[in-house]
Amino acid sequence: MSTTSVHSLGEKLALHILAGFDSYTQKFHALTELAPEFFKSRNWEGSRQNHLQRLRLYKDVVFPLSQTIQAEFGPKAQNPQLWRDTKEIYKTKIRNLDNLELAETFFNTVIRKSLPTRSVDEELMFVVEGHNSCEIKDTSDLLNTYPSHWGLEKIIRQILSDYHFDVPWMNQEEDVAFLIRSVKEVILSRYRVAPSTKTQILKSVFYRNKAAYLIGRTFLGHKWMPFIIPIMNGPEGIFVDTLIFDPNMMSHLFSFTRSYFMVQAPIPSQVVGFLHAVIPHKKIHELYNAIGYNKHGKTLLYRDFLYHLSQSKDQFILAPGVKGMVMTVFTLPSLNLVFKCIKDHFEPPKNMTRHQVRQKYKLVSLHDRVGRMADTHEFDEFALPLDRVSKELLQELKNTINSLLEIRDNHLIIKHLYTERKMIPLNVFLEECSIEDGKEVVEDYGRAILQLAQANIFPGDMLTKNFGLTRQKRVVFYDYDEIEFLLDMNFRYKPKAETYEQIYAPEPWYHIGKNDVFPEDFKRWMIGREDLRPHFLGYHHNLFDAAYWQKIQQTILNGDWKHTFPYPEEIRFRPRQKV
Repeated sequence: MSTTSVHSLGEKLALHILAGFDSYTQKFHALTELAPEFFKSRNWEGSRQNHLQRLRLYKDVVFPLSQTIQAEFGPKAQNPQLWRDTKEIYKTKIRNLDNLELAETFFNTVIRKSLPTRSVDEELMFVVEGHNSCEIKDTSDLLNTYPSHWGLEKIIRQILSDYHFDVPWMNQEEDVAFLIRSVKEVILSRYRVAPSTKTQILKSVFYRNKAAYLIGRTFLGHKWMPFIIPIMNGPEGIFVDTLIFDPNMMSHLFSFTRSYFMVQAPIPSQVVGFLHAVIPHKKIHELYNAIGYNKHGKTLLYRDFLYHLSQSKDQFILAPGVKGMVMTVFTLPSLNLVFKCIKDHFEPPKNMTRHQVRQKYKLVSLHDRVGRMADTHEFDEFALPLDRVSKELLQELKNTINSLLEIRDNHLIIKHLYTERKMIPLNVFLEECSIEDGKEVVEDYGRAILQLAQANIFPGDMLTKNFGLTRQKRVVFYDYDEIEFLLDMNFRYKPKAETYEQIYAPEPWYHIGKNDVFPEDFKRWMIGREDLRPHFLGYHHNLFDAAYWQKIQQTILNGDWKHTFPYPEEIRFRPRQKV
């Protein structure tokens, strides 16, 4: 192929990809713009379906585009020189875009679909460009600003006026009083207002589930103090639910265990920049994930990974804890990630296929994680420096996932894996913790299971080894191979044996269907530590009652999706207020 023809094809291919990116961006914004209307009308099912559609959008755009490229360019689409040329042309076309970084990631996705067996290649892809400029422009386009000389009450009233949602307030005067009291107790009791004091709130509202969140900060005491105001729309009107100043609560609001927000971000990097100023210990890739740009979050995660590799010397090892029956899990001790690979063969009683396991992970990626399921990123052709892989790990990988391995240019290529945030396995924590810590954690373990159930998720295998603990000691589920929709399960009481043959039968004498579940059996294995077991059984006695699970199923069938608060209910201004 001549240089001229390659350039001509590169121009054509670049225009195809740019048109695909424009289509994705327009559809993404259109779906996001629907969030305020769903909130206004309290159409929670519509909101859930809209969020699901946006989660699927990236693949819905990329797959047809990839097919078009294959059909139009044929074998030429496999020519690396064509992609080198296309990248340079595309780079020129996107250089003035406000969402340049997202356009680069979109290009990477398209080329990976077109050259699926190729590892990351800096010549063909945007690997380390790092257009991560997240500066905050102090302009009216991004922020609403409230000067201190207005006084506290006027500022609060103006905030509630600016963010009214076109819905009547349930009791605005009471909300004003709640907010004034909170600010005085938490902030003004420690800091004095100065002429330089001002309050800023992002104009864009963050919607998720049944709540809308205002993200702001106040310059006081020579520093910025962040805050978050959750607003709910109940049967009697909208109301301020609480005022959050605690950095840990703010961090949890943007946790990797939470679903992505629906928020308008015309210039994503500026919104991310403001969020990073408010929650500085959140990594940039986590914040892109949080506002729905999880594909670019994945790109930034990979860049962080490459940088960490260049700055560290430790070796990849098997992850601590009990080895899984379905997944081989390894980690780099100095990195806050684990890598999960689906095994070639599963020992009984596991009888699923690799495809079925991947479908389970896909289910989780499209579901509301309610703060209890870890987000994952999926990678193909993932390259590790061979000299950084410990001998023990390499042998384990050859024993368990050999079909996924290839050694190429001093790198170990893993054809498919998931990355996930590193957590302490719950069973490991419970072996070593104090009784006091153990009681708190087993209580949260039960809450995690019930909150998943209320979101129509049944974990399947609920052994403690399948749960982890975040740095804030929150219990999170992370083993998805047996996950099912709660509505698909049949919760039953065990029939009582009445005859001698039934009492001493070596196998169950009654029929057990594929999805039958007997909650009374949970008592036998959920918590093995004897000094914690009685507390757990008493605190979560409903877990062992089939009728309780059936009641949750009926609630879901009635369309009454429970809102899971990402902060303690005791800090709500009106703890019993329904949403």
